[in-house]
Amino acid sequence: MISSYTDLLKAADAEPAPQRFLFVFCRAELPDDASSEEKAAFANGEGGALTPVVCVDKTPDEVRDFGALVEESRQTGQAWDVVFVAAMSGRGGMQPSSDEAQQPLTMMVESIRLGHVGNYLPLDQKGQAVSLG
Repeated sequence: MISSYTDLLKAADAEPAPQRFLFVFCRAELPDDASSEEKAAFANGEGGALTPVVCVDKTPDEVRDFGALVEESRQTGQAWDVVFVAAMSGRGGMQPSSDEAQQPLTMMVESIRLGHVGNYLPLDQKGQAVSLG
């Protein structure tokens, strides 16, 4: 069971094929037509829609420290609430390249936009897994 970014790194290190991580940083937003009940729930940190604001791919070695990733994300100027992470496996002992990650990353962003997040690990700004149910 992966419950933190540290667990994810350990799982990636245990994989026989080299890995590349895909990150999609999302901001929780309230739709313009939200009801007063939805607005009240959102004010209490519940509900809303997750909108992708930044995406990036990195090797596990490039992001051993989750705090450094958070700091790098802040430099974009985009606030975020949840980051979704997926991993890609390489082939033949070769790590997937950033070019190879572009299409899966684009598909991941679109999937999250549509609310299909079950295949991804959602983490908070401290690198802890969060429940989105």
